[in-house]
Amino acid sequence: MTRRGRSAAHSSGFDQKGYSMATPSVSGKKVAVLVTDGFEQAELTGPKQALEAAGAQVTILAPKQGSVQGYNHADKADSFPVDRTISDARPKDFDAVLLPGGVQNADALRVDEDARTFVQDIAKQGKPIAVICHGPWLLIDAGLVQGRTLTSWPSLKVDLLNAGARWVDEEVHVDGQLVSSRKPDDIPAFNAQFLKLLGGAS
Repeated sequence: MTRRGRSAAHSSGFDQKGYSMATPSVSGKKVAVLVTDGFEQAELTGPKQALEAAGAQVTILAPKQGSVQGYNHADKADSFPVDRTISDARPKDFDAVLLPGGVQNADALRVDEDARTFVQDIAKQGKPIAVICHGPWLLIDAGLVQGRTLTSWPSLKVDLLNAGARWVDEEVHVDGQLVSSRKPDDIPAFNAQFLKLLGGAS
């Protein structure tokens, strides 16, 4: 794209990929992040930073108290303090839920009864669910993907199809109140669409 083309895109209020550059107001909105050890760190920190910059309150929920261990792919990264256990949190107190990926994290959460119940309640209330990478494993075990269209890390494609979902290979896909992405490279697009849903933009 030429310099002139880039300027035109920015002056019209959209970035080079066509996403609106205007951040919806999410001031005061409360977002729960469900994780356990082994989550992909960028898939927590990237959305968390964007949400907090836009005025949202982000709460890290985990099956255990203390801290959870992030990873950069296969390498240990930082640990993060847990704000509250999932069992002690009430879905009605939150406006949305974020599900980062990471194989170990997603595989553990999918068999956690409290995590399954939490996302089921969020879905029943019609609130946004933002999921990336391996995160859809929890939605599969919670029975929330049948008839839905979403994307994920490619290795989840067959799992999602077998659970009755439609899988697409896109950097971000929105189906109602469900927004999904494939990997850390997709986080800018993922953030934009999650903020749009959370802010109630059409």
